Amino acid sequence: LFRSCARILLFIATRMKPSASTANGQEVPSSVVTKLTVLGATGSIGLNTLEIVRQFPHKFKIEALSCRSSIERLVEQIKEFQPRLVCVDNSEQARELRETFRDRNSGTETEFVWGVEGLIQISSDPEVDLVVAGIVGAAGLQPTFSAVQAGKTVAVANKEPLVMAGELFVQTANKTGAKLLPTDSEHNAIFQVLHGEPPERIARLILTASGGPFRDLPLKEFEKITLAEALSHPNWEMGQKISIDSATMMNKGLEIIEAHWLFNTPVENIDVLMQRESIIHSMVEFIDGSFLAQMGLPDMRVPIAYCLGWPERLPLKIPRLDPLSMSALHFEKIDPQRYPCLPLAIKVAKQGGAAPAVLNGANETVVTAFLGEEIRFVEIAETIAAVIKDFEKALHQVDVPSFLRKIRTLEDAEHADKWGR
Repeated sequence: LFRSCARILLFIATRMKPSASTANGQEVPSSVVTKLTVLGATGSIGLNTLEIVRQFPHKFKIEALSCRSSIERLVEQIKEFQPRLVCVDNSEQARELRETFRDRNSGTETEFVWGVEGLIQISSDPEVDLVVAGIVGAAGLQPTFSAVQAGKTVAVANKEPLVMAGELFVQTANKTGAKLLPTDSEHNAIFQVLHGEPPERIARLILTASGGPFRDLPLKEFEKITLAEALSHPNWEMGQKISIDSATMMNKGLEIIEAHWLFNTPVENIDVLMQRESIIHSMVEFIDGSFLAQMGLPDMRVPIAYCLGWPERLPLKIPRLDPLSMSALHFEKIDPQRYPCLPLAIKVAKQGGAAPAVLNGANETVVTAFLGEEIRFVEIAETIAAVIKDFEKALHQVDVPSFLRKIRTLEDAEHADKWGR
C-alpha cells in the first residue's frame, strides 16, 4: 500500500511540474519564471526581446532595463513591465525619471541608476537569470563582461565584446560557469545546427550575408553613395550602425572573429557566402561531408526567442516560411573590390592579439563620421585600412604599449579600442 501511494504521489507531482533539462544536466521545472535584464531596451534587439516577453508573460519577468537616449520610449516600457531596476546614461535622466514615477501608487518600486556603474549593477544583479546584451558597440563591453563574471546566462546580441576581448570572455565564462548564447542571426543559426557537436567534427562554418543595399550597384557609382541609400537594407530592419556595417560587410568580418571564439573554430575554417534572400542564416559543413543549415524568414525574434527559451523552443506567433514560395536560393562569392572591409577584417582576425579591438574602435569612429555625413562611403574602408597599417607599424616599435600586443584584461581591450579610435 505504501509503495502504491508513493507511485501515485510521484505521478501527480510529475504531472503538476513538468521538468526540462538545463545545459549542465540538472532538471528544473519548466514553470520557473526567467528573470531578465535587457541591455539596450529601446534598440532593435531590446524591442524584439520585449515583444517575445509580451507573448510569454508567464515565462519571463523583466527585472532590469537600460536605455541611453530614447527616454520617452523607456517610460512606456517602465509603465508596462514595471522593472525593479532601470539604468540610464546620466544622473539627470535618472532624477527626471524618479520624479516621473514618484507618485505611482501601484506596481513594483523602481530604482533608477546611471552610467557604467549602473550598467554593471543591473548586469550582475543576483536576482537576474539571463542578460540580453543588446548595447551596440564598445559601450556594451563592461556590462556584458560583468554578467559573465557573475556567472549569468548571457544572450550575446552585440558583436563588439567578443571582437574586442573574445579570449578573455571565453576564459572567464569557463571559470564562472556563465553561458554565452549566440543571438546574432548567423551565430544563432550555427548554435542551433551544432546542437552540442564538438569542434573536432566541424570542417567549416559558413556565415551567410545578404550583400546589403549595394550588392548590384556598379563600382563606379560607389563614390556617389548617400547616407540614406546606405541605411536602406533590402532584407532586415536594423539600427543605423549595424546597417552601415552590413553595407560595407564589416559586420561579416566582425562575425568571423566572434564565431572563432564562440565555436572554438580556426579563422581559416570560417567562410562567408552571399545568400541574397536571407533565408539560410548560416551553415555548418561537418568532417563527413554533411551540410546542415538553419532556415527561416529574416526575423530577429527567432534567434532571440531561441536564447530566451533555451534549451526549450518557444511557440512564437510570427509569420512563417512557406517553402513553396521559394523559387530559388542563391549563393555567391564575396567580391573583395565591392566589399574591401571584409578581407581587411579577415586579415585582422588571423593576426589576433589586439588587432580586432583596434579594428573595432576604428570602425565605430569612422561609421559615426559617415552617419554624421562628415566623410563619404568609400572613405570608410580607406580610413580603417590606414589605421591597421599604422597599427602594424606600431608593433615594430621598441616602446609599443603592451595592450597593443595582447589583450590580457578588460582595460587592455578598452585601451586598444581607444587607440584605434
